[in-house]
Amino acid sequence: MRTETLFRALADPTRLRILRLLGAMEMAVGELAQALGQSQPRVSRHVGILCEAGLAERRREGSWIFLRATAEQGSLSAEIGKLLALAETHDSEFARQCGNDRRKLTEIREGREHHAQSYFAEHADDWDELRRMHSSDEAVEAELARQLGDNSLGRLLDIGTGTGRMAELFARNANRIVALDKSLAMLRVARARLQHLPPEQVELVQGDFTELPFDDGAFDTVVFHQVLHFAQSPVTALAEAARVTAGGGRIAIVDFAAHQREELRERHAHARLGFADDQMQDLLEQAGFSGNAPVALDEGQLVVKIWIAEKQPAGDAERKAVS
Repeated sequence: MRTETLFRALADPTRLRILRLLGAMEMAVGELAQALGQSQPRVSRHVGILCEAGLAERRREGSWIFLRATAEQGSLSAEIGKLLALAETHDSEFARQCGNDRRKLTEIREGREHHAQSYFAEHADDWDELRRMHSSDEAVEAELARQLGDNSLGRLLDIGTGTGRMAELFARNANRIVALDKSLAMLRVARARLQHLPPEQVELVQGDFTELPFDDGAFDTVVFHQVLHFAQSPVTALAEAARVTAGGGRIAIVDFAAHQREELRERHAHARLGFADDQMQDLLEQAGFSGNAPVALDEGQLVVKIWIAEKQPAGDAERKAVS
């Protein structure tokens, strides 16, 4: 970024307030307008100037545009964020304005949580019916955490994040988390759940697991938690997961063992009635992963299994294909 462009972008009190808000969490343009008490078109113009200067970045999610501060560790943008925090201690008027903005931000957080609770209430019966069929969520989560271990998960991709629970569960062990879901409604729920995490640590992305919007080898750990049974083509989903997993990285799949509960296709949109061990092994090997035997949790009508596998280095995968 050019220095003069940067300082022109900073030469406005509203834009400084926007940067302080974006330093707290990712926000939609409408939410920024609400917090600042200004019109959305006016806020959009300020946002455009900040984005042009490289101080903020846009991300489209359906009809909404979300903004986040570009605050990579050690970058000029990150240093400006620190300077603005320091400025509050020296400029009482700026501190007062930012304090008011943060109080509005609290209202926005509460609004997100209310929306999430309403969504849960609307779908509670369906989810409770399915939960009663298998081991408790707590037992599954504890076993998955045990299987992944206490070591750093590095860059983690949570595919089909849903409520954001997996992203929340593993936040302390991951350097960075991307929570992806195709459903805008579920992303709203996940955003409410994850809004307490530092915005530079977690990113929510709308996308399809058959065409992931990420570079090759972008992640060290990829998680499918009760997601793969929605895939019409698990081969395609796992091939995409393998593409974005770095060599030596891991994939964790939590899903049902093969079963005959046909009603789940109609009532819960399951495309696959679980997975047999040999079927999953073949799927993982085709995608370039190698793993150990799965762990089973069988305290219900539906058996939950956890498969952990490692991405083979390219050379190993090629030699295996030739042999």
